[in-house]
Amino acid sequence: MVNLKLSEDKINQIKEICKSFNNEKGELINVLHKTQTMYGYLPAEVQEVIARELNVSTAHVYGVVTFYSFFTMIPKGEFPISICMGTACYVRGAEKVLDEFKRELKIAVGETSKDGKFSLSCLRCVGACGLAPVVLVGEKVYGRVSPDGVKDIIAEYKQ
Repeated sequence: MVNLKLSEDKINQIKEICKSFNNEKGELINVLHKTQTMYGYLPAEVQEVIARELNVSTAHVYGVVTFYSFFTMIPKGEFPISICMGTACYVRGAEKVLDEFKRELKIAVGETSKDGKFSLSCLRCVGACGLAPVVLVGEKVYGRVSPDGVKDIIAEYKQ
């Protein structure tokens, strides 16, 4: 695991977020959410600052971060790719689409490409079952994706 050195400025930003929630222990999820929005992810060093400011154990913060799938300790790529694995998408070949993304990007689910451009994750249901299988790149929805269409989707963001 890479040990980050947080800048004084970054530490102060995290402290300000905690302060905006009155350093209340009960506001941990809100603090984590706002911090992740600012920082992009929640590495151990960020969690330690939050734990100190809210006067809770680092283990408690870590437990919350790892329990909720919304939070991540790994930086996401510039273009996060999510493949829907809901029933309709799965039945219509989402697993083959996922396999093609993994092959093309040379990363596994939960990882980020070496260049930092792409990260890969799976979702339960996007709510666009009529377009199955569905892929999201950031907020953009791609419907009826086949393994053959994966290269074209990646190419849109590669420049």
